[in-house]
Amino acid sequence: MIKNTLLTLLFLISITSNAQKFEGLAETPPLGWNSWNTFGTDINEKLVMEIADKFEELGFKDAGYEYIVLDDGWMAKERDANGNLVADPVKFPSGMKALADYIHSKGLKFGLYNCAGYTTCAGYPGSRGYEYQDARSYASWDVDYLKYDWCNTPKLNAEGAYMTMRDALKAAGRPIVFSICEWGDNKPWEWAEDVGHLWRVTGDIINCWDCEVGHGSWSSSGVWKIINMRKNIRKAAGPGHWNDLDMMEVGNGMTDAEDRTHFAMWSMLASPLIMGNDLRTASKETIKTLTNKEVIAVNQDKLGIQGFRFSNENNIEIWIKPLDNDAWALTFVNMSDKPIQLDYDWEKHNIGDDLNGKYVDMKKIKFTIRDLFNHKDLGDTSKHLQSVIESHDVLMVKLNKKN
Repeated sequence: MIKNTLLTLLFLISITSNAQKFEGLAETPPLGWNSWNTFGTDINEKLVMEIADKFEELGFKDAGYEYIVLDDGWMAKERDANGNLVADPVKFPSGMKALADYIHSKGLKFGLYNCAGYTTCAGYPGSRGYEYQDARSYASWDVDYLKYDWCNTPKLNAEGAYMTMRDALKAAGRPIVFSICEWGDNKPWEWAEDVGHLWRVTGDIINCWDCEVGHGSWSSSGVWKIINMRKNIRKAAGPGHWNDLDMMEVGNGMTDAEDRTHFAMWSMLASPLIMGNDLRTASKETIKTLTNKEVIAVNQDKLGIQGFRFSNENNIEIWIKPLDNDAWALTFVNMSDKPIQLDYDWEKHNIGDDLNGKYVDMKKIKFTIRDLFNHKDLGDTSKHLQSVIESHDVLMVKLNKKN
């Protein structure tokens, strides 16, 4: 008896000491859709199946989007008699496995939400104390992605709690992308590379340009509030481990120009591109923005380098991102309320990224210029770049080295 107990303990210690996240997942930032921003807990299987259909019909799948993630509210308010999570029988009468099968039949991947606390943020059963049991459920349902929140976690250590779920997912045996959602309060960029595949760096986003909306003990932040919230964390991002700026608000009420800028910036910053709008009612301009393959390619660049602010002068912010094959992406953002005439002299602004040891003498090396939103060539860097950028709009270009 004592010998068996010791062997069991040694086995568990061995598993724990060698535990790690699933490697080879999320080598580029995940692309997909999440239910929360538009629907909250008002979700059901008909809605999710219709969203999956729209992935095919509207070109989102072809553009690279693959994950459909159910956020808070998919489960029943109580676990079953054996302590298992149960899909809400009214919202999801066919259950999670059937829904996963439908999504997989479309060539897409299926994601679910839970929380490290006793209950989720909306009051549904959390995973605290049930991590291994829940992970086995996710594996049995063929889940591909888990978003794991941080509500109702008194006295829990964030790194330890997320390691526990990481280990549980590993033990369950099914490769699952692990999305850490503890809002950046515990600086996951300092410890989460070996724990999760992406981690939120801020609280919740809201559909505005640069605002903050209070909700009592917490608040939501607009696009530029989020962009400016964290400093010096870009070194944490790379293949398989990403700074997550939260789900996108493209198509949820900002102007088309602001949506373009929002999409461009999430791509420049190598953030996961997780849509949060109702694809069934999306406007043509919203679909055009979200399915822009040239912009998505910047986000999905295999180097996995997060871009950074290069300059901020005269109401124009310039952001740069090194790309594969010695290419560069540059984004010029009009921060003002009026159109701005851009006249940019390439030879006066050498491009560099000290963190990654990249530098270009723009007087010696010339590049062709590609306008990524208008899908046209703009000559090369031997001449000034001239353009009118509308209020809160963006000029996003890719520079390719000339032969």
